[in-house]
Amino acid sequence: MKNLRIVYMGTPEFAVAPLGSLIMNGYNVVSVVTTPDKPAGRGLNVSKSAVKVFAESNYLPLLQPDNLKSPVFIERLKRLRADFFVIVAFRMLPREVWEIPPRGTINLHASLLPQYRGAAPINHAIINGESVTGVTTFLINDRIDHGNILLRQEVPVFPFENAGDLHDKLMKHGARLVIQTLEALAGNFIKPRPQSDFMMPGEKLIPAPKIFPDFCIIDWKKEPQEIQNHIRGLSPYPCAKTTFSNERKSLLVKIYESQAEKENHIIQPGGIVSDGKTFIKIACRGGFIRIHSLQIEGKKRLPTEEFLKGFRMEEFIVPVN
Repeated sequence: MKNLRIVYMGTPEFAVAPLGSLIMNGYNVVSVVTTPDKPAGRGLNVSKSAVKVFAESNYLPLLQPDNLKSPVFIERLKRLRADFFVIVAFRMLPREVWEIPPRGTINLHASLLPQYRGAAPINHAIINGESVTGVTTFLINDRIDHGNILLRQEVPVFPFENAGDLHDKLMKHGARLVIQTLEALAGNFIKPRPQSDFMMPGEKLIPAPKIFPDFCIIDWKKEPQEIQNHIRGLSPYPCAKTTFSNERKSLLVKIYESQAEKENHIIQPGGIVSDGKTFIKIACRGGFIRIHSLQIEGKKRLPTEEFLKGFRMEEFIVPVN
């Protein structure tokens, strides 16, 4: 089994743990494929993907194609004679690539497919208030996240977890599931099953599309728990945002940590309540969001009490009788 030849493809931090798990379990990773280096930051210094950094530190052969359909790249893949390709958080593969390995191309997805197909399953699971999510391995086909399922593992989502916490937890579970999947396939212990087998009658599928900036803006007309889930689901990145506004200026604010409070009040949604020293609350429908840490654009992230030491909150407070 450990003689299986594997080409691994991935880019971000989420893809590092599964690659590390393959190495630690003695699998023969004949090449790693990741995205090309790109300029990043104000100085436009060259930035390497997390997977490239790991691959280089473990002396793994590396490919960084600009074009996945390039005949030169495809020929190099064929010459590697891989049994499997393992894909974690990479780009959409053309058929010419995923058809190469004789035993299939395996993808790890951070949800219980067929639910939460798309680019941001971790964020959307928390935003939608799920108490259970998971990881799934499946065989890639022509439709994104639609291939036949190999293995799934449920993972609880706790109310105190944000997207960063859940990302780290699912990364570890996903790393183990990749190994279990390869072992099961090598021993012919599992048979791929269509995703429809995992749906309940009448079940509605929830997508997990890429998150764009407008989606991060908080709608204060919603109820406290819904807003709280939105903040958790976008923390620490890309982060839920709002504005502190008065007649003279408007400041963009990221909210990292918060708490939902149900309470009847007469304050307009979005109104800010604060003593100027220890707390900031923002009114919503049927309650408040108490902010625990935040960041004004261009400044550092701070706990609320530290933030209030250097910010004149009274300019933005809603007067309360």
